[in-house]
Amino acid sequence: AAMEGFGVGSVLLTGCDGGLGLALLKGLLELPRPPRHLFAACLDPQGKVGRVLGGIPPGTQPPAPCPLADVTDPNSIKAAVGKVREKVGSAGLNLLINNAGTTRRSTLATETAENMALVYATNTIGPLQTSQAFLPLLKEAAEAKGQQGLSCSRAAIVNISSILGSIQAAEAWEERQDVCYRCSKAALNMLTKCLALEYGGTGILCVAVDPGRVTPPLERGMQGPVTVEESARGVLRLLARLSATSNGTFWDWRGQSLPW
Repeated sequence: AAMEGFGVGSVLLTGCDGGLGLALLKGLLELPRPPRHLFAACLDPQGKVGRVLGGIPPGTQPPAPCPLADVTDPNSIKAAVGKVREKVGSAGLNLLINNAGTTRRSTLATETAENMALVYATNTIGPLQTSQAFLPLLKEAAEAKGQQGLSCSRAAIVNISSILGSIQAAEAWEERQDVCYRCSKAALNMLTKCLALEYGGTGILCVAVDPGRVTPPLERGMQGPVTVEESARGVLRLLARLSATSNGTFWDWRGQSLPW
């Protein structure tokens, strides 16, 4: 029922080429009130995203594949900001979902500086740079007429994180150490808190969300307890009900609060 009233004017979603990103894209299109502007940041606009867009119901505004192929490349991010601004104008961007992520399988014994740097660049620096670049558009959305209280419908940054980044929970150590991934997601969680502290006062809600074991990095050799479609539905259900008390918090796709 929460989904009935959930309306977001504009959404930019990174990492749409497969896995959770593609499922979230489909889920957003299937909302009772789909976003008026949906930007799918992907590597291959003609690929899977293009096929999803081919199947959208007539009469709905098709999402625009966005030229944000690489969240580690400031020029790529700048081009995406330009494209979004062109479409949304002074209404701004309501929701930024930082979903692009990567991993390298590793143990503590085999972890390398190269792995650590690569994964951190995408999983932590990527969301930082994307959030910084889209901040003016998010602020415009937050300041739009009649907007009050914090919500994903007004203005929000949602960082797709992982329970593997929780220092307190320290889950699944026996199954997969993946030190570079864990460290990058723990850092992303801290970034989420920093964003919340800095931007909450300007009307922008910032949260971290664990989608469960569904994203491609986690698939190999491990059967997750959740399908990517279930996860996407759960994440969207959660986003529909977040408010000011949720700013700077960590959730899972079931709508449960997680320990940092």
